Amino acid sequence: MHTPNDTRTPVTVLGLGAMGRALAGAFLRAGHPTTVWNRTPGRAGELVAQGASLADTAAEAVAAAPLVVVCVLDYEAVHTILEPLGARLTGRVLVNLTSDTPQRARAAATWAAGHGIDYLDGSIMVPTPVIGKPEATILYSGAREAFETYEGTLKVLGGGASFLGEDHGTAAGYDLALLGFFFSAMAGLVHGFALAGAEGVAPKDFAPFTGTIAGILPPIAAGMAEDLARGAYSGDQDNLVMEATGIGHVLEAARHRGLNTEVLDAVKGLADRTIEAGHGNAGFISVIEEMRKPSPTA
Repeated sequence: MHTPNDTRTPVTVLGLGAMGRALAGAFLRAGHPTTVWNRTPGRAGELVAQGASLADTAAEAVAAAPLVVVCVLDYEAVHTILEPLGARLTGRVLVNLTSDTPQRARAAATWAAGHGIDYLDGSIMVPTPVIGKPEATILYSGAREAFETYEGTLKVLGGGASFLGEDHGTAAGYDLALLGFFFSAMAGLVHGFALAGAEGVAPKDFAPFTGTIAGILPPIAAGMAEDLARGAYSGDQDNLVMEATGIGHVLEAARHRGLNTEVLDAVKGLADRTIEAGHGNAGFISVIEEMRKPSPTA
């Protein structure tokens, strides 16, 4: 018989997209009895071959384990699947690893509380190949006791299982903030390839040098956090006027080569407005004052 603290706790995984299959596979490799279900048939074959039990219905899947993990496209899909199962989930722990907004995470928590469900909202911060590895980071917030009870089981999915507090929306807040950083950086990286290519630089020659830029970001982030904590935007090492000038040079070169400059135009606009507001001698973090305002086009 399995107990809640047993590392081989039975688990149910609802949703067998690429990430759902990765989650179920990690549980199976760690020896957890794993039941799986998906709205679209035909995705469980490999998991069943590894020992998973395929449920015919979501209700059957939920009944198979005290710990239920759902990972689907969005919270609308979560609602469609779970709304009819509220009573069947009572007394179980529900871990929702679907990416969506903090507001929807809190609404889901309210729904779960109304059905006597211990609810954890989580955010997966790594791609599918990293799931199940020590370096995989998954963030959780919500029911503290549920997290502490099943922490060992959840760490099967990734060694970096961090509990961020009892506000169910916190993990989603981290998730979207980090994704905003990620996608903005990705757009900048693609622009870098475009500009380098326009200057005759082969992608394979350019790529190794991106590590230099990426490597300086963690200490920059730490310094920005310190500035924000003390409410002062130091410009000791650089200042926004200097940085805006550098952005201008990039834009000039890109336009000369006929490239799209939408991304950097937005960055330059933020910098210019921040300088006009009197922060020209501050560091780049000072543009947060403009980012805290609604978008001009909103």
